Amino acid sequence: MATLLIDVTPRGIATITLNRPEKSNTYNQDMLDELVAQFTALGRDPKVRVVALRGAGRHFTGGADIGGIGAMVRTPPGPDLLDMLMALDTLPKPTVALIHGACMGGGVAMAACCDIVIAAPDSFFSIPEVRLGIAPTLLATLFIRAMGHRNFRRYGLTAERFEGEEALRIGLAHQLCAREKFDEQLAATAENLLLGAPGALAELKAASAAFAAPAVTLSLLRELESGHAGSVHSPEAKEGIDSFKEKRKPDWYPEP
Repeated sequence: MATLLIDVTPRGIATITLNRPEKSNTYNQDMLDELVAQFTALGRDPKVRVVALRGAGRHFTGGADIGGIGAMVRTPPGPDLLDMLMALDTLPKPTVALIHGACMGGGVAMAACCDIVIAAPDSFFSIPEVRLGIAPTLLATLFIRAMGHRNFRRYGLTAERFEGEEALRIGLAHQLCAREKFDEQLAATAENLLLGAPGALAELKAASAAFAAPAVTLSLLRELESGHAGSVHSPEAKEGIDSFKEKRKPDWYPEP
């Protein structure tokens, strides 16, 4: 079964729906492959003017498929998580994320790579890697760019969940909208974007990227990846992932 659903309206509004609802739309290698292919194709298609990203079922995405945690580390020849995120971040069309339910780990990074984030009030976000024994350094620049250094330190260290209202407060989300009104809000947002000239929008996105704080490039993320790979295969990571699968506390947790 395809991991994505694609719909393009006659006006050029493309919607990519993450389609692994039975797995909380967690991403595996197949989904990474399909996302990179779609971002590339839609970015090159002159008929496409806006790209929206949303999730099927109860959640936007639960992040990485823990059963396939290797998707977090580059495994040639297929694209990896960084390839997917940079394809989204540099897509030359306006991008809109519509987030409901869970938005976890790499899913938060996906939101951070979109131009506009619309979140349901009952959505919740988390950067849970430290609870798996993994430091979220690989995507730190994306998180910091979207929510600021202080907010990333808090939520990266605690791995606690925070809801849509908090995401709005810290700048990760731009507005709140009830899920049942997502279609209506997407139409309104797209209407504003369609009034902009396609070339001007693409130029604005490309030029403004250099002034982000921090500026994010694939080469920078690859530098971070070299240290992150060891973290993924550390004894702490093995224990963290095992404890997650076995639904127990990790051995570093001191019982009360």
